[in-house]
Amino acid sequence: MELDFERCYRAVDSRDPRFDGWFVTAVTSTRIYCRPSCPAVTPKRHNVRFLPSPAAAQREGFRACLRCRPDAAPGSPEWDNRADVVARAMRLIGDGVVDRDGVPGLAGRLGYTERHLHRMLHAELGAGPLALARAQRAQTARVLVETTDLGLAEIAFAAGFRSVRQFNETIRDVYGRPPSALREASAAHRTATPGTITLRLPYRRPLHAEALVGYLAARAIPGVETVDGDGYHRTLRLPHGSGTASLAPRDGYIQATLRLTDVRDLAPAVARCRRLLDLDADPEAVDAALAMDPAFTETIEKEPGVRLPRTVDGFELAVRAIVGQQVSVAAARTVLAKLVRACAVDGGEEMLFPGAATVAAAPDEAFSMPAARRRTIRALATVVADGDLVLDDGADRAETERRLLELPGVGPWTAGYVALRALGDPDVFLPTDLGVRRGAAALGLPDDPTALAAYATRWRPWRSYALIRLWRHA
Repeated sequence: MELDFERCYRAVDSRDPRFDGWFVTAVTSTRIYCRPSCPAVTPKRHNVRFLPSPAAAQREGFRACLRCRPDAAPGSPEWDNRADVVARAMRLIGDGVVDRDGVPGLAGRLGYTERHLHRMLHAELGAGPLALARAQRAQTARVLVETTDLGLAEIAFAAGFRSVRQFNETIRDVYGRPPSALREASAAHRTATPGTITLRLPYRRPLHAEALVGYLAARAIPGVETVDGDGYHRTLRLPHGSGTASLAPRDGYIQATLRLTDVRDLAPAVARCRRLLDLDADPEAVDAALAMDPAFTETIEKEPGVRLPRTVDGFELAVRAIVGQQVSVAAARTVLAKLVRACAVDGGEEMLFPGAATVAAAPDEAFSMPAARRRTIRALATVVADGDLVLDDGADRAETERRLLELPGVGPWTAGYVALRALGDPDVFLPTDLGVRRGAAALGLPDDPTALAAYATRWRPWRSYALIRLWRHA
């Protein structure tokens, strides 16, 4: 991946946080790498190299700056926006697939050989899948060292390392000090509550938190999600167990309190919370593009940074989409709450949204909906449970939409809604949606589906964000 030196150096010299996550600054005189907004004195030009990822910097022997913490910067918005193999690989690595299934598992999910996948990632990011996963492991381990009282050996395996020795060596290489020194320096920030981790999830400004939390609150399923004065809270189904997440917007970051039954799920939980709140987006780029249309100029000035509310579970979102066909948001919540209660194991106050296999086998009484819609949900649950349809960030967007449309009762609106929120496609538009048409009319735009779809082409490649704004105007 080629980085323009002058542009990167200007970003570093101005300490511009908008470039955090796009690249890292490697300083050859100190062998330290930083994020572009690092408050340290700007290094001299001849001592600077710009690299596309922390993994690339670590691979070349640089260690992370302890002041700006470049490994904790927001992720590159490219990995959310793009639909190619490299972007899909980065999203899967972020969700911990390499730690769980190894590089062969990652390559199998993407449909490429390990060798070719390594070549593609190395060409663009300066590091292969193992190095990228190692960088994430180091960050996960640092969070656990600094925020919990878990034993260091337990942290090593929870973060995905194969041995304590590998853990110690990696932390020394990446942070320039042993794990015990990181722990001593962070004694005031640790919590003794087992399985509870509090951390900051950074984002690029601006973020319209009211719009984001309000959207989720209107659709919150009782027992699974709640919204109160302390933020948004929900249960999580994770690779090694279950958990809960409490997410509270703050100035420049989201405060996340995670309660996990298995700390190996920290990286997947963080990745899914970031995905849910669209925290790796570049809102200035999106707003600048949409503001070129006079219809959006005023609303963007009043409400900058409106994000795309996404999901922590693709299957859950697909069920929501089917249930929400031609019914109100409130009615959909009622139906979904009944399904969750019917499938709950313990019936407690906090319940997980049921998995695909459970929904496929649920009795008819669990579905408070027409028979045709019930059959559609069963068909969806069956193909997801069998592994024939994957609904996560690593899925091929075009192929997934095609497979969805093959299911009985799934039309373009439903497939598009799943692509919008489960797959994170930034360029989805739903011209037949009643709320979209009402929002368009409120802004003086065409509300006929055909005319509106034609008009919306000027919002590419950010039609998903235009869609959210139209819903807010409905």
